[in-house]
Amino acid sequence: MRSVKIKEVIDALERFAPLPLQEDYDNAGLQVGLTEAEVSGALLCLDVTERVVDEAIARGCNLIVAHHPLIFRKLAQVTDADYVQRTVRKAVRNDVTVVAMHTNMDAASGGVNFKIAERLGLEGVRFFGREKLVRSPLTGETVTGGDGVIGTFAEPLAADDLILRLKKRFDVECVQANQLLRREIKTVALCGGAGSFLLQDAINAGADAFVTGEMHYHEFFGHEQEIQICVIGHYQSEQFTCEVFREVIERDCPGVRCCLSEINTNPIAYFS
Repeated sequence: MRSVKIKEVIDALERFAPLPLQEDYDNAGLQVGLTEAEVSGALLCLDVTERVVDEAIARGCNLIVAHHPLIFRKLAQVTDADYVQRTVRKAVRNDVTVVAMHTNMDAASGGVNFKIAERLGLEGVRFFGREKLVRSPLTGETVTGGDGVIGTFAEPLAADDLILRLKKRFDVECVQANQLLRREIKTVALCGGAGSFLLQDAINAGADAFVTGEMHYHEFFGHEQEIQICVIGHYQSEQFTCEVFREVIERDCPGVRCCLSEINTNPIAYFS
């Protein structure tokens, strides 16, 4: 079986989710390291921390594919002042390349939001809200993306059953919700991570429920019996992103060993 370079793995991910799909504020793409080396293994994760780099080293992976960028804002220095700088130093010292597929993977067809919809059991999934048309730098083809997705259940659910399904399928300890809807829920709009900006788009699209990872307190007001809001946590909503990475890499770069990180990097703890 032929060897595969790190660059080939990154190219496969960027063909699936072209970097022009990312938001203006984002910093997806190559973060740290070189790309001409043969890939020894790819560790797939949501966040890159020092422990995740240690895990990559221990598992013989010289590539880390993360959802959230390690370097989100410009670094003025690389010292040991914070976890980002320490993680960068550790990756460089150990020849570990770090790449992030963030809002480009959120917006991609078949990307993060489609995986959430699959886990939830939605059918007929399609984009809603703002759609994006970009040209792939690698293929020259026009690619369609979108902010969120919307789909339907084969059989409608009561509001409390939707919450139970979310708790079970996303292994969440609690779901934040507004007043429970007193009608059946058939159509669900969703956006992983911090998706509250799409709430009005979900209402305009005729959704019975809107599922996301984060919302502010005041955004829950004024929608009683209009739409069921369900907030399950940022990390929890995006936890299956690594499955998308694995599917793309195994399809386009056969033979590359993919390892799902075993480290829970969620910085938020829940106590009961």
